[in-house]
Amino acid sequence: MPDVQGQTAVIALGGNALAPSGASSSIADQFRHTRESLGPVVDLARDGWQLCVVHGNGPQVGDELLRNEAARREASPLPLGVLVAGTAGWIGYMIQQSLENALRQAGVPRAVTTLITQVEVDAADPALAAPTKFIGHELLPTRAAELAAEGHVVRPDGRGRLRRVVASPAPRAIHELREITHLVERGTVVVAAGGGGAPIVWDPAREGWEGVDAVVDKDLAAAVLARELGAALLVILTDVDAVYADWGRPTQRPLSRLSAEEAEALDRAGAFGEGSMAPKVRAAVAFVRETGGRAVITALPLGRAAVRGEAGTTITR
Repeated sequence: MPDVQGQTAVIALGGNALAPSGASSSIADQFRHTRESLGPVVDLARDGWQLCVVHGNGPQVGDELLRNEAARREASPLPLGVLVAGTAGWIGYMIQQSLENALRQAGVPRAVTTLITQVEVDAADPALAAPTKFIGHELLPTRAAELAAEGHVVRPDGRGRLRRVVASPAPRAIHELREITHLVERGTVVVAAGGGGAPIVWDPAREGWEGVDAVVDKDLAAAVLARELGAALLVILTDVDAVYADWGRPTQRPLSRLSAEEAEALDRAGAFGEGSMAPKVRAAVAFVRETGGRAVITALPLGRAAVRGEAGTTITR
């Protein structure tokens, strides 16, 4: 294993890893899934990497919207941007507590902290008016019809499941970068940009930042964070062992190594699932193009092996 002391890795952990599709989404179950998902993070910490963990919140923020709608006659509903920050807080709490326990048991003396992170987006981003981001669990047809009648966007995802779709602008910058950098450089494992970060736009009339109702893709946010931290490695952990060409077809095949150019060509040809792997590949390509670093996409249990080039998909410039 090469010396990685002083090098930074950003790890993107999917929200579905904490609340798998079709599984119970109780807090007890989510804590259990969180504990089970942190092995690769502990391994990298043991190896000496400086670490920042980014997590998704698709299932969780969808559940929060349902809770708000169910209780709207009893309590004023919260807007989507606030729910993103809220889920970043309590998911970060689960990861922070579970990771601190796991690091202590592994004999790795590293502190862990969670930082609620704002992500700067463009107020003119056309994605704000064209929802594409799937959130929440699968909807029954009757519930999907009710939401559509109320003006919400519902579409089938890559697996044919009816789910809610919300706006997802591209992240431009990490607002709390200075604070995150300060902690990471001192050896603290930082949980940041949770749920892709709470999106904010600059309001020239008020000369200040304002939140927007959207969910930023956590892999794209992780790529921006990795770039701004000067990270050498971006690890995207998901529920598939590698990137596949022709996913879902009889000709599907895993791809162990890709250049940025090869990945982009396959993406243009529609080789990756638009609602699943394509955004991860695009995030990885953006990172390696802008930094010259290395990106790895793999399943949770294969994280450490993938970092060593023994599993998953490695993308380089």
